[in-house]
Amino acid sequence: MATTRLISMHQNKGKSIADCLADRTDYAKNPDKTNDGEYISSYECDPKTVQGEFLLSKRIYSDITGREQKNDVIAYQIRQSFKPREITPELANQVGYELGMRFTKGNHAFFVATHIDKAHIHNHIIFNSTSLDCTKKFRDFLGSGRAIRKISDRICLENGLSIIENPKRGKNHYGKWLGDKKPVSHSGKLRLAIDEILRKKPTDFEAFLSEMKLAGYEIKTGKHVSFKSENQKKFIRLRSLGKGFSEEEIKNVIDGKRPFADRKKVSEKPQFHVNLLVDIQAKLQAGKGAGYERWAKIFNLKQMAQTINFLTEKNLLSYEDLEKKAQAVTDNFNQLSAQIKAAEKRMKEIGNLKAHIINYSKTREVYTAYRKAGYSKKFYEEHTVDLLLHKAAKAAFDKLDSKKLPTVKALQAEYSVLLSEKKKAYANYHSAKKEMQNVLTAKANVDHLLGRDMVKKEKEKTQEQR
Repeated sequence: MATTRLISMHQNKGKSIADCLADRTDYAKNPDKTNDGEYISSYECDPKTVQGEFLLSKRIYSDITGREQKNDVIAYQIRQSFKPREITPELANQVGYELGMRFTKGNHAFFVATHIDKAHIHNHIIFNSTSLDCTKKFRDFLGSGRAIRKISDRICLENGLSIIENPKRGKNHYGKWLGDKKPVSHSGKLRLAIDEILRKKPTDFEAFLSEMKLAGYEIKTGKHVSFKSENQKKFIRLRSLGKGFSEEEIKNVIDGKRPFADRKKVSEKPQFHVNLLVDIQAKLQAGKGAGYERWAKIFNLKQMAQTINFLTEKNLLSYEDLEKKAQAVTDNFNQLSAQIKAAEKRMKEIGNLKAHIINYSKTREVYTAYRKAGYSKKFYEEHTVDLLLHKAAKAAFDKLDSKKLPTVKALQAEYSVLLSEKKKAYANYHSAKKEMQNVLTAKANVDHLLGRDMVKKEKEKTQEQR
């Protein structure tokens, strides 16, 4: 059960941005709270030098755009807290990393510090307000807190963790909000994919088509441009998607001849095919009233009907077949996940090493001048960022197994190969994850109905007593 909160990190009066960043990041990285840094992970930054890297990105942003930061927000923090004794520090850090990736969409550097000093394990996810390409700033938007909570809830469900079942969400109960809606159609998904790519501002229509291929769509050109995803039977023409989606309109948006109409809100919303049943007795014992019991019985009937439909559709009507399928889809997802994580880990190492090589080259003259100045304190204060980056680069080089540094060109070539492999794995990752979630949820519902979960708990209890 994770609770989340998005916090803007401001520059305090009388303090420099560097000092403010140091205060916040040092607190998050506190070795007493993170088991000497064991439970810290990061994306596109080194936690040891994150202060200098964030500062450098802001300097580059100013050089590229010519804009100066008007507000005093220097970074953002997502605080994610978990139910006591429900999660391990390792899994909490993984969940936090996944939340950071999904919310920032990989466009901002961040690190995740998992604190274990309290009764409840919690994450501090700090991400740079400046984008990785140093051309944009993250702007907090209306509903950002709700967006983070939705992503966090989804990740918790994927990892078998509990979620808050009854937050205030208008007229509908949380269980209803999660899944009692019509799924997004193929046309709706295609519209969302097109909008997502147009937000990236492709350079031309060919670049737009390339991005659509990377998103998993097969493309048919000719008199009419059509798209087909892996799960579609037929191609869908652009002109059939409605106003704003014709080939001409998309080209006009790309060329800047007409503004991009952001259609984030669609009438159809995604849902999982199957949702977990509610343990009514446990909830009633926890103090829920008669109204909750009535809702829960209706909710369970609907979800059990969905479960039976799902099992029938997948031909999983024998429990043995369901068990085998659950194991197979879990193994498949774990294999894909491990493959992607291995590629991401190496890509991260390459990215860090490239940054250190470039930073070392850029700051070498500053460090030489610092040394000639007799390691002057005044000189250090004037060139703090450059000297921190130079020192971090030297430390990174010392840790390399090989004494010979690879070239940036060789690192870039290896990175390109890994990126290609990762994209291929990602093409199957999301469908594998959805399939695993549906099968495991259906199995959990069947176990609940047959009382198998109670039998399992009794066996585990007996074993513990021995």
